[in-house]
Amino acid sequence: MTNINILTKEEQIFEALYEVKDPEIPVISVVDLGIIPKVSVDTKGCAVITMTPTFTACPATQVMQNEILAAVEALDFVEKVIVKVDFSTPWTSDNITELGRQQLKDFGLAPPNQHNGELDMDKITDVNCPHCGSDHTSLKILFGTTLCRSNHYCYDCKQAFEAFKPV
Repeated sequence: MTNINILTKEEQIFEALYEVKDPEIPVISVVDLGIIPKVSVDTKGCAVITMTPTFTACPATQVMQNEILAAVEALDFVEKVIVKVDFSTPWTSDNITELGRQQLKDFGLAPPNQHNGELDMDKITDVNCPHCGSDHTSLKILFGTTLCRSNHYCYDCKQAFEAFKPV
C-alpha cells in the first residue's frame, strides 16, 4: 500500500511561501524568516496570509506583500488573497527557523543570538563570525546597510561582516 501524503490547503500555501524570499536577503524565505505566523483558507477559496514584518519601517514590506500575493494567487484552489500586515504581536528574531539561521550564515550574515525576550547590548556585540566561526569579533558600527544589521570585524580571519540584529 502506498502512503500518499496529501497536504492541506494551508500546508500548500506555506509550501508556496517557501519560494518567496526576503528581497534584502534573497537566500531566506519569508517562512524561514518567521514573518508568516498564520495562513487560513475559507470554503470559498479566500486565503488570508498574516505577515508580521521584521521592523515597522522595513522598506521591503510592500515588495514581500506583492510576492506573497502572487505566489498564493498561483495556487489553483485560491480565488482571492488577502495579505494582512499585523503588528499586534511583534516579530522577534527568535522566530527565525534553524534552517533560516543556517541560510543567513551561508549568505555571510551572522545570525542573531537567541534571546527569549532578554535583550541587552551583549546580544548585539557578541556574535560569531559567519566565515570562520570565531567569537574573537567586535562590533564596529551599530547600524549596517539596513536597520536590522550591524557591522562587525573578525580578528581571526580578518574579515568584516554583517550580523542580523537580535530583536
